[in-house]
Amino acid sequence: MSHIIHDSGHTHTLTLQEPEKPQLYRELFPYTSICRTSFDEVLLAPRPAEQMRITDTTFRDGQQARPPYTVKQVARIFDFLHRLGGKTGLISASEFFLYSARDRKCIDVCRARGYRFPRVTAWIRANEDDLRLARDMEFDETGMLTSVSDYHIFLKLGKTRKEAMEMYISLAEKALEWGIIPRCHFEDVTRADIYGFCLPLAQRLMELSRQSGMPVKIRLCDTMGYGVPYPGAALPRSVQRIVRAFTDEAGVPGAWLEWHGHNDFHKVLVNGVTAWLYGCGAVNATMFGFGERTGNTPLEALLVEYISLTGDDAAADTTILSEVADFFEKELHYKIPYNYPFVGRDFNATSAGVHADGLAKNEEIYNIFDTTHLLGRPVPIIITDKTGRAGVAYWINASLHLPEDRRVSKKHPAVGQIYDAIMAVYEETGRTTSFSHEEMEALVQRFMPELFASDYDRMKQLAGELSANILVRLSRNKDLLDFSKQACARLDAFTREYPFIQYCYLTDTKGSLRCSTITDPAYKEKYEALPIGYDFSTREWFTMPMKTGDLHIMDVYQSHFTGKLVITVSCAVTDENDNIVGVLGVDIQLEQLLKRARALQQEAATDEDSE
Repeated sequence: MSHIIHDSGHTHTLTLQEPEKPQLYRELFPYTSICRTSFDEVLLAPRPAEQMRITDTTFRDGQQARPPYTVKQVARIFDFLHRLGGKTGLISASEFFLYSARDRKCIDVCRARGYRFPRVTAWIRANEDDLRLARDMEFDETGMLTSVSDYHIFLKLGKTRKEAMEMYISLAEKALEWGIIPRCHFEDVTRADIYGFCLPLAQRLMELSRQSGMPVKIRLCDTMGYGVPYPGAALPRSVQRIVRAFTDEAGVPGAWLEWHGHNDFHKVLVNGVTAWLYGCGAVNATMFGFGERTGNTPLEALLVEYISLTGDDAAADTTILSEVADFFEKELHYKIPYNYPFVGRDFNATSAGVHADGLAKNEEIYNIFDTTHLLGRPVPIIITDKTGRAGVAYWINASLHLPEDRRVSKKHPAVGQIYDAIMAVYEETGRTTSFSHEEMEALVQRFMPELFASDYDRMKQLAGELSANILVRLSRNKDLLDFSKQACARLDAFTREYPFIQYCYLTDTKGSLRCSTITDPAYKEKYEALPIGYDFSTREWFTMPMKTGDLHIMDVYQSHFTGKLVITVSCAVTDENDNIVGVLGVDIQLEQLLKRARALQQEAATDEDSE
C-alpha cells in the first residue's frame, strides 16, 4: 500500500487540556432552560470538499428506532440505495451492526450483491472484542464509538480526558495493525471542548495515519442536534467552525471527514449541508430520516440538495423515491406523513382555492419542479366547484390506484352523484377551499363502496398470510412423507403449539385421508364422520395444491362441525426431488388466529431470516 501524505498547512501542535472538573458549558446548555446560541463574529467563507458524498446509516442508527428489519427487507433497502445513488458513487457506504446472527446474515446478503457502492462497513463499540468481530468478518473499515464531550467522558465513562484519549488511540492503532480503516465517531461533538480535547485527539489520529500509510476517518456526531449553521456562531455549536477546525488546524482531509446529525432542533438537513459547504466530505443519513429520537438527516433530501448544489442531474435517480416510499408503507407499515416532502401523499397538492385555480392553469406556478418527470409523482388533481365530472373520475382512478379494468368514466352514475354532492356544498355554504383527500374519500366510499377493501377483506388477507407461514414450515418436515405414526404425532404436536387450528389433516396424492388431529375434544365426535381413508379428492383445498404445487388459501366460511368462522389453508407435501406425495391442510379458527397476529408476524420474520 502506498504511503498517504496530507499536508494541511498547520504548523502548531494542539495540546490536550486536562481539567479537574468536566467542561459542561452551562452558559450554553443550562438544561432547565432551552439551550443558548452564542456568536463571536468569526466569519468563514464556504469551501466545499473536492467531492461531496452521502453515507448511509439506515441499518444502524435508523434501525435503533424500530423493530429489526428482516434480512429480505435489508436486502431490498440496500438495492434501493444502490439504485438511488450507489451506481454513481454518490451514496458511497452503508454501515451495519455485527452482533446478532441476523446482523451477520444481512451483511452477507448485501455483500453478495457485488455492488461497488454503497460499500458495506461496520459499526462497533470502543473495545477490542468488538474490533475482533470486524476483523473476523473481514471488514476493511469500521466505525468506532469515540465519545468526546465531557458529558460522556466524565459522567458516562467515568474517565479523565487523557484516559479516554489513550483508550481511543489504542483501539485505532489495533485497527490499523489489523488492516482495518478506523472511522472514529466523535460522539457529542457539539457539546465538546473542541480545542481542549477534540483537535488534539484528531491530530494524534492523523499522526497514526501517516505512520501506517492508511486513512483514519472521523465522523463528527451532532448527537443531540445542538449544531447551528449560522455565520458568526461560536464553538462548540457552530457547524462551520467545527468542520474548519478539523480540516485547517488538525489536518484532517475533507475526504476523511463525515457529519452525522440529529433533528432535535429541526436543523438536521441544513446542518448537514452546511458541513458539506465548509469542507466535510460526507454527510451520514437514513432513508426518510428514520432514526432514534427525532431522526437523522433524510437521505432523499441530501440527494435533491446535492443536485441543486452541483447541477449534476445524473448523480441520483430520484424517480426511485416513490417506489421506496411505497415499500416503506406497504412492507414496513411505516406511515409517511401526507405532507412529507417528495414522497408524502399530498406534498405537491394545494388546498387553497386561489392556489388550486393557478395550478389548474399551469402547474409550474405552484409545483416545486416537474414532479412527474423527476419523482414519477403527477400533481394530484384538486377538487373544487370548477373541476367537473371528468375531474371527479380522474381523482377516483388516480387516488385509489384503480387498475385499467376497474377504472370509472365521467359517465358513471355514481360519479355524477359525487359531483352533485360536491356542487351542493359550494352552493349552500359559499365554500372557497378545495375538497381534501379525506373528504373525497368519504364521498367515494358513500357512493361507490365496492371500490374499497372492507375490514373483512383485510382480515381475510391477514389470516391467510399468517397461517400460510406456519403451514409451509410444517409441510417441510420429513416425518410427513411416509404417513406413519410419526406423521400423526407431528400433526398432534403442531396443533398443540397452535391451538387456533381446529382441524389438521394429511392426504396422499389420491385425496385419501392418512392422518388427522382435532384440537378440541368437544368436537371429536362430529369429526369422526371423516375417518381415515375418507375421500377428499374433489375438495378445492386438495385439488388446487395438486394442480399447482403451491399454497392455496380458501375464503372464510362457517365450519359445518363447530359453527365457528374458519379459513382453510393447504399446501403440497413434497419429497427431496420436489415430487408431490400428499396434501396438508388446516382449518383455522379466525378469531383465535387474529388474537395471536402480532406474535405470528414476529415468528414469520424470524423464520424468514433463518432461511
